[in-house]
Amino acid sequence: MNDYSRLYGGLICLGTVLVGLGFIVGILRQSYWAVAMPVALGFLIILGLGFWVGWTIMTIRVESPTPGSKSESDEE
Repeated sequence: MNDYSRLYGGLICLGTVLVGLGFIVGILRQSYWAVAMPVALGFLIILGLGFWVGWTIMTIRVESPTPGSKSESDEE
């Protein structure tokens, strides 16, 4: 593991702590945005993952076997 991995890990930890503190401050101020933004972001991430799965399924290339050819499982 190199030093950059540890640096990135530390930055991710620091970022999550800062976002968490911002969320708590927003909740204590009774701000609508403190709840709306994380929910919207999570929803958009889930939609993005669903689109990615659909795109992957739609664009995958599958070659049909030719008659008389052996598959890898037949060779064993």
